[in-house]
Amino acid sequence: MRNIFLLLAVVIFSCNQNKPVKKAYQWPGATPPVAEKKDHETGMHGDKRNDEYYWMGDFFREGPDSDKVVAYLNAENAYTDTMMAGTAKFQEALFSEMKGRIKEKDESVPVFSNGYWYYTRSEEGEQYFKYCRKKGSLEASEEILLDVDKMAEGHSYYSAVGFNVSPDNRLLVYGVDTVSRRQYTLYIKNLETGEHFEDTIYPASGGSEWGNDNKTLFYTATNPKTLLSEKIKRHTLGTDSKKDVVVYNEKDKSNYIGVGKTKSDKYIVIASSATMSSEYLILDADKPEGKFEVFQPRMKDVLYDVDHQGDKFLIVTNKDALNFRLMETPVNATGVGNWKEVIPNRADVLLEGIDVFKNYLVITERQNGLLQLRIRNINTNGEHYVDFGEPAYTAFAGSNPEYNSSSLRYVYTSLTTPSSVYDYDMESREKELKKRQEVVGGYNTEEYVTERLYATVRDGVKVPISIVYKKTTARSAETPLLLYAYGSYGNSMDAAFSSTRLSLLNRGFIYALAHIRGGQEMGRQWYEDGKMFKKKNTFNDFMDCAEHLIKENYTSNAHLFAEGGSAGGLLMGAISNMRPDLWRGIIADVPFVDVVTTMLDESIPLTTNEFDEWGNPQNKESYDYMKSYSPYDNVEPKAYPNMLITTGLHDSQVQYFEPAKWVARLRTHKTDQNVLLLKTNMEAGHGGASGRFDYLKEIALQFAFLFALEGVTE
Repeated sequence: MRNIFLLLAVVIFSCNQNKPVKKAYQWPGATPPVAEKKDHETGMHGDKRNDEYYWMGDFFREGPDSDKVVAYLNAENAYTDTMMAGTAKFQEALFSEMKGRIKEKDESVPVFSNGYWYYTRSEEGEQYFKYCRKKGSLEASEEILLDVDKMAEGHSYYSAVGFNVSPDNRLLVYGVDTVSRRQYTLYIKNLETGEHFEDTIYPASGGSEWGNDNKTLFYTATNPKTLLSEKIKRHTLGTDSKKDVVVYNEKDKSNYIGVGKTKSDKYIVIASSATMSSEYLILDADKPEGKFEVFQPRMKDVLYDVDHQGDKFLIVTNKDALNFRLMETPVNATGVGNWKEVIPNRADVLLEGIDVFKNYLVITERQNGLLQLRIRNINTNGEHYVDFGEPAYTAFAGSNPEYNSSSLRYVYTSLTTPSSVYDYDMESREKELKKRQEVVGGYNTEEYVTERLYATVRDGVKVPISIVYKKTTARSAETPLLLYAYGSYGNSMDAAFSSTRLSLLNRGFIYALAHIRGGQEMGRQWYEDGKMFKKKNTFNDFMDCAEHLIKENYTSNAHLFAEGGSAGGLLMGAISNMRPDLWRGIIADVPFVDVVTTMLDESIPLTTNEFDEWGNPQNKESYDYMKSYSPYDNVEPKAYPNMLITTGLHDSQVQYFEPAKWVARLRTHKTDQNVLLLKTNMEAGHGGASGRFDYLKEIALQFAFLFALEGVTE
């Protein structure tokens, strides 16, 4: 998914200045790089479409111009460094300021699973973490299962994921990616001896699942070029992974696949899902060499998800239910004809998912754009909701691996409340705060205000906007405001705390989050109305939210900034073409901006998975509509706002050449004297740097760009 899980890691606490000193930043008179043009026809359906920078894909394609691509990206980086040189000390100060808010020696809230308490802890000065456990009691001696700080030594990028302990607690499987392409090698460690098995598996997705025999491992094998999740394989401990058995082979390239377990640990589950339909297969976890059986064959335009509870399976589905409903079916009769409704579809409530316990069911719902946790006792059918009490917030079930528990771990945060982990007794309804994210140096929530507005957009729909700013910041035409949004894949952007954001708020910025269509904040229809042939609603909503904020005197065009990443970067590209006059500056993070070319090339990772999101340009109607908004295709001679565009050379979701080509074309068309900067992380991918501090340097650059445009110097 062209998604960026940097998305809300974009801002939070810093200086004590209420009225920052302003002094106009003097941009150096440097000359930007000029990219070579080479004609390359990419049109179809009788349409002429010359892509003069197509050659920039050669590093990805291992073509003849690969070295020239790297040279061009390095030249753009050098130009950005030159243009931002006057902010170098400020960037260092911002980095130190944001790093200083992070508690360096820290520990996660332990999670109990199968007799052990599991947690991670970080040490002062270290970029990564240690994965640990204690047997039975938190007073027991610590076992360090993985020291990721040591493992990452010598690597500019390091990601360890998918920690999965065998049912007998003796073995650990995990995935490692040192390139940032999300292609993982699976390793298996004996936790009793500390030694690793010779078994290694590559390429894989990073996740895996154990059979209950403690020697059989199921995993998702990926295509080394397209990165598609193509096969589920079965590995037997101690054997050559090249001989692993394929237990499932996905034929539809538009589907993502994965393997897991029901929470009861009774069934191994294979999931195959596209944007509009899904299918599950199940296998008795006690018989891992058995044959997977289809739960219910995939149905056109029907999504379903399953889990197991007692003598039945529970199914969340949109079959005949736009906002999804909950069904159940006996374990020995899983076909759709046996499904019985438990919670019906509701026009005003989106049923997002369930968390299953032996005696309880936790239902995650969304109403009026806000998440709710609904608790049901399956023995009495009694129900209640967890109370939160703020106008804009995020709350979701956390890690709850214990099926027999009556305690729910959930996470709560808002624009002014740091991430807070609670344990909630579903019987007594008492909650206990286990941990709240500490903001080192102090943070007083009373100094900030959060608001929820609704902008009436051009077709009469009301779009929510979540806002946060310091109470001493005046709403006026002179006030700088950063408007953020995503608006794709049904991903809802909920209001959450960010300690880095304080560095903006404390310097007089307002931060606003627009819950535009294409997300799912207001129900499934919200998503349906922002995809495919309705995609332009996403762009219009964002621009209309901006106009609303100006009208309500939160800011003005001269001080309004926009930011979005990945598919939200597409949003940034579209609004820069459609209303360049509306913005003082735009930050486009790893932006998906060459929609038509990418969706025509099935060798590019994720392309075939996303035809139901954007359309397939092999179809003329889709081609014409996509081309009508694709940022790269709609660059034209006009004045554009100041822009900072970021990418990663090894990005597996939005390839580096999309933003690089876009910048090159913008340089030859823009008629203004505004700043256009491209910054490529030459050692990372879609999510940026892997260390817990290094990514702050990227945010410091973004903030320095905004502050330079506002004349904020300290």
